[in-house]
This record gives sequence, structure tokens and C-alpha cells, in this order.
Amino acid sequence: MTTADRFRAAVDNRDHAALEDLFTEDIRFYSPVKFTPFEGRPLVLGLFGVLLRTFEDFRYIGQYTGTAETGTDGTPAPSAVLVFRAAVGGKQIHGIDLLHFADDGRIKEFTVMVRPQSAVHALGEAVFAGLAADGLVPDGR
Repeated sequence: MTTADRFRAAVDNRDHAALEDLFTEDIRFYSPVKFTPFEGRPLVLGLFGVLLRTFEDFRYIGQYTGTAETGTDGTPAPSAVLVFRAAVGGKQIHGIDLLHFADDGRIKEFTVMVRPQSAVHALGEAVFAGLAADGLVPDGR
């Protein structure tokens, strides 16, 4: 079973604990609602706790594999694209998760892209509220 398959299974099962072994210690998570990445396994795991609670009817509907340059060093790395559908606050979302893998097979970089813009806004609001509620970011509203 590939790392992408194990990741999909962890998300499908809402198995937060299974995600820990899949991420490198220095993972970078690029969000569609934040310019700078979330960095480090503890913060990214916290973010996934919020995401698993926030998405409604989340399901992967496709998968592609290959290689792509990473944002951290620009060298080609094994990669997978997971296509998904979900809802947040009643807004339908269509998106992709782009996973880049380290030499040991774990996920070292994770990028999420979603559409439409109204869904991006709803997702950003819900995730920020969840991160603030979990004490992962200051509630600076």
C-alpha cells in the first residue's frame, strides 16, 4: 500500500492517529486560505484535527501519481494528486490535495487547492475558528 493509499484510508476513517506516521517532522502544509505554510508535524496534525471535524461528506474521487518539483528545494519528488469533493457550511467544494514524498516515503509537503471562491471563504472561516478553538492560533478577531 502506498503512502497516498494509507493517507486516503486515514482520512476516510477519520483516523487522526494514523496520520502522524505519514508526515515528516518538518512537513509543510500550503493552505488555499493562508499565504505562508503551516510548518512542522505538531501544527499540521492539529490542523488535520480541525479539517477532519470541519469537512462534511468528504470523499476522494480520483488519484494521480507522478513527480513534481517541491516548494522547499525545487527538485523533482515522487508526488500524488488526490481529487476530492466535500462541503463546508453548506458550500460545495471541489479540490485537490497535492502530496510530495520524502525519500523515506512519508509526506514532506502538502498543498490544498479548492474551488469555487465562495467555498474557499467558508473553509477559511471554519478552519480559523477551529484552530483558534483548539489553541493552535490566537483568536485575533
